[in-house]
Amino acid sequence: MLQPVVTTDSRSFLLAEIGMPQRVGIQIGELSKRTNCNIETIRYYEQIALLPAPARSAGRYRLYDTDDVRRLTFIRRARELGFTLDEIRTLLSLSASDGPGACANVRALAESHLAEVRAKTTDLRAMEHALAEAFRRCAAGEIPGCPIIDALSAA
Repeated sequence: MLQPVVTTDSRSFLLAEIGMPQRVGIQIGELSKRTNCNIETIRYYEQIALLPAPARSAGRYRLYDTDDVRRLTFIRRARELGFTLDEIRTLLSLSASDGPGACANVRALAESHLAEVRAKTTDLRAMEHALAEAFRRCAAGEIPGCPIIDALSAA
């Protein structure tokens, strides 16, 4: 009796061996759970082409693969770090190009973003100081009226 050379479930193994994405048929709910990303957000990212349009099952369900999981995880992490959707689109493009200048371009974009984050941090510290001072004056009863309302009303 002849033994089969390839088992019926070896396609994903063979695709991984030659570097092709594995079409494992992950439905949108499972993708949402794996990446901690809301289903509506996933659909939105497809709509604006941050995520490629997925394959569809015979029943028209969206089917994602392991590359989609990695890409969505990348997008989520970049959003957590405060990158805009346009910046993420640029980062994804640069990561795909892997050309000689890609790393330098990513560094420049990240450096610009870091400068923005530092500026916002400085502004937040100033706001914290102003609110803390108004709260201190309110608690101390130093002036008539409400120092917090006065601080908010000042131009």
